Amino acid sequence: MLTVALAALRTRWTALIGTFVALALGVGLIATMGLGLASTFDAPDREPQRFAASRVVVMGTDTLTVPVRRGASTAQVTRRLAHPQPVDNELLDDLRALGPVTLAGQATGSGGPDAVGVDAPVSEVRRVVGDRAQVLTGDDRRRADPATERDAEALLTVNALLGTAGGITAFVSVFVVASTFAFTVALRRREFGLLRTAGATPGQLRRLLLTEAAVVGTLASAAGCALGHWGAPHLAQLLVDGEAAPSWFTIRPVAWPLHVAFWTGPAVALAGVWAASRRAGRTGPAEALREADVDMGVLPPVRRLLGFALLAGAAFLMTKSLVTDASGLLKRKTYTTQPMVLITAAALLAPLLVRPLTRLLRLPGATGMLVRANTAASLRRTAAVAAPVLITVALAGSVLGAATTVSQAKAAEAREHTRADLVVTGEHLKGLEDLKARPVPGAMLSASASTAVFVREEGTAVIRSQARAVDDARTLAAVERLPVVAGDLRDLDDRSIVVNEEWEQRAVGATVRVWLGDGRPVSLRIAAVLAIGTGNNGVYVTAANAPTAPVDRIDVRLAPGADRAAVTAVLQGTGRTVRSTDQWLAATHPRTSPQTRLGLIVVLGIALVYTALALANTLLMAGSVRSAELNALRLAGATRPQVLGVVAGETLFAVGLGAVLGMAVTAVNLAGLGAALATLSAPVTVAVQWPVVGGAAGACAVVAVAAAMAPKAVRHG
Repeated sequence: MLTVALAALRTRWTALIGTFVALALGVGLIATMGLGLASTFDAPDREPQRFAASRVVVMGTDTLTVPVRRGASTAQVTRRLAHPQPVDNELLDDLRALGPVTLAGQATGSGGPDAVGVDAPVSEVRRVVGDRAQVLTGDDRRRADPATERDAEALLTVNALLGTAGGITAFVSVFVVASTFAFTVALRRREFGLLRTAGATPGQLRRLLLTEAAVVGTLASAAGCALGHWGAPHLAQLLVDGEAAPSWFTIRPVAWPLHVAFWTGPAVALAGVWAASRRAGRTGPAEALREADVDMGVLPPVRRLLGFALLAGAAFLMTKSLVTDASGLLKRKTYTTQPMVLITAAALLAPLLVRPLTRLLRLPGATGMLVRANTAASLRRTAAVAAPVLITVALAGSVLGAATTVSQAKAAEAREHTRADLVVTGEHLKGLEDLKARPVPGAMLSASASTAVFVREEGTAVIRSQARAVDDARTLAAVERLPVVAGDLRDLDDRSIVVNEEWEQRAVGATVRVWLGDGRPVSLRIAAVLAIGTGNNGVYVTAANAPTAPVDRIDVRLAPGADRAAVTAVLQGTGRTVRSTDQWLAATHPRTSPQTRLGLIVVLGIALVYTALALANTLLMAGSVRSAELNALRLAGATRPQVLGVVAGETLFAVGLGAVLGMAVTAVNLAGLGAALATLSAPVTVAVQWPVVGGAAGACAVVAVAAAMAPKAVRHG
C-alpha cells in the first residue's frame, strides 16, 4: 500500500501541493506559538535591584492562603494580595537591633514600608521575624522589586494572546485541510472507480488515502517545524514592537513545542482525510464510466447529522451562558473560541443552501443560465470554496465585532455611571490631605483607591473581586450614578460592603465573610447590591478597610455656576493629572487596547492566509479537471469572454455564499453578545467592523477569481 501511495503522490503532487503548504504553515504557526507560550511560563532571571546591597530582605506577607474543600479533603488556595502587609514599626525596631536596615526606594503606606534590607546573619533575622513577615535571601530578594510583579503580569498577557492564536491556528488548519482533502477525493472518483474495477477493496482505498495523508503530514511537519523555529524570534520581536510583550521578551530554547507541532501535522492530516477516505471506500466500479460531474447527493447522512448536532450544540452553549453566566460571553477567550462551533456547523450544512439559492439567483442570458446550472451541479466545489470564506468572514465579524462591542459597552457604562465633571488621577496623589482639610470652593470631591477583596464561595473556590475604597459613601452617591439594584449606597460604612449580583451572597443586610486587600479577615454587612454590568461594577468598601491603599482617583462634581478653570487650578499639583470626564474616559476606555488589537490582527491574519491558500488550491484543482467541460462550451458556440464569465460567476457565487454564511454566524454571535449585555443591565452597543469584514470578503473574491481564471484553468476554453 505504501508503494501505491507513493506512486499516487508522485503523479498527483500538484493536487496535493496546496494541502502540503497549508499543513506546513499550520505546523509552523503552532510551533511558533508553542515556542512563544513556553517562553511565557517564567520571567527572566533578573538580578536583585532594589536591595542588591543587602544580605537579607524582610518583606511583608504578600499572599493570602485560604482552606477550601476538594471532595472529601481540604486544600490550601493561595491568592496574591492587592496590598502586601507592611513591615510594622515594632518589627523594624527588632531588625535594627540586629544590624543596619535599608529602606531603599520603599513603597510605604500608613502601616510602614513593604520591605526592608537587613545586614545581619540570616539565622538571626529568621529568629526575630518568625511568622510576622517573609525572609528573602539570594535570588529571592528580587521578589521585593516592583519589576517582578510587572514581569508576571506582562507574561500573562502574552500567554493569553498566544494561546488564543494557537487555538485559532489549530482549528483553521484542521478546517482547511479537511475541506481540501474532501474536494480532492471528490475529484478522484473515476480513479477510485478504476481501482475498484481492478479489484481494490473499500478498505484498501481507505488505507491508500490515509497513507497519502500520513506521508504528506510527516513531510509538512518537518518543513513546518523548521519554519516555526525560524519564525518564533520574529514573532517575539513583533510582540515587543507592538507593545504586547515587555522589551525583554525573547524565545527560549525549549524542545517540547517542536515535538507537539511535529506530531500535530500527521494528526491533522489523518483527521482531515478520515471522513473523505470513508466516502472514497464507498466508490463503486461504475464511477470509472461516469463522464458527468454532477453531485447526486446533497449531504451524506453522517455529515448532515453532525452539522445539525453542532448547530444545536452552539445554540445550547449560548443559551446556557445567557442563563447561567452571561458575563462569561464578554470575555475574550469565550467570544474568540465559541464561534468555532457555529462556523463548523454552517460549513457542514452549506451544501443544503446551494440549490435553493441558485433558484433565487436571476442572471441574464446564457452565461447566467450556465452559472446557475453548474453551481447547482457542483455542490462539493461550491462548498469547498465557500468554507474558507465562511471562516474568514465569520472570524472577522464575530471576533473583531465582539471586541469592539465589549469595549464600547464598557465606555458607555462608565459614562452613564458618573456625574463627575473632572477626574484627578495619579498613582500616589500628593497633597490629598490638604484638599480634604481645605475644601475646594464650588466642587464636591470623592476620593477613592484601587483595592480588592477575596471571598470563599461554596467552600470550594476563592474569588478575587476588584474593589474601590472610598472616603465617604454619601459623597460617592452624589458624584457617581452606580446601578444599585438593592439597598442604598449611602448606607456604606466601615462595617459594611457594597457587592454586585455576581456574588453568591448578595442579600442586603446579610453578613458576608471576606478577606480585605491586605489579607485581614473581616465580616461585613451588605449595604447595597449593584448590577453586574460589563464587569466594571465591582465592590466598594470604605477607606478604613483598605488603609494601605493609596488614593489614585478623585472624582469632582462642580456646583452650578462654579468656575471650572479656578477649580482645575486648585486641584492641579505635584503628581496630579486633572482632566475632564470625557478626556479621562477616552484615555482609560479606548476602543481596543494595543495588545488586543495586535492579537486580533494575528488571528485574522492567520485566517486570511489560510483562506487564500485554500481558495487557490481548490480552484486550481477544479480548473485542472474542467478542460473537457470548457471545450464543450466553446464547441457549442460560447466565446472566450463568455467562458471566463461562467467561471467567474460560479466562483463569485461560492464566495458570496461563504460571505453570507459568515455574516449569519456573525449576526448570531453578536446577537448573543447583545443579549448578554442586556441581561447584565449594561449598555447594548453591538458593533460590526464593516470595513474589515468587507475587506476580508473582497480579498477572498479577488484571490478566488484570480485562481479560477488562471491559465491552467481556462487554457482550453
